[in-house]
Amino acid sequence: MLLVEDEALIRMMLVEMIEEAGHSVVAEAGDIKNGVALATKAEFDLAILDINVGGDTVEPVASAVAERGKPFFFVSGYGSSGVPDAFTGTKVVTKPCLVAELRSAIDKALAKASTN
Repeated sequence: MLLVEDEALIRMMLVEMIEEAGHSVVAEAGDIKNGVALATKAEFDLAILDINVGGDTVEPVASAVAERGKPFFFVSGYGSSGVPDAFTGTKVVTKPCLVAELRSAIDKALAKASTN
């Protein structure tokens, strides 16, 4: 998985939760520039993206992931407010979240992607 989250402690916590849910993070970024670079080049099956990364919208990263046809969803302390207009309707997991919530979102996103 690709994880983009600007807060280092939250990113570490999310990595642990993802691993506890039975998955692994193969690429992570704490800013938009690195997020876009990883979204275009890294090998991953799913991206989990914070909506607000260092005060900037994650839209460029989400666009790069979408262009590759990879599934993704957002994690945000603001819920669905702030979702970039181009991605209205994309799943949002509200932070803080439980491992079960994250696992469910991951499983649904991967299942949906495998049927497309």
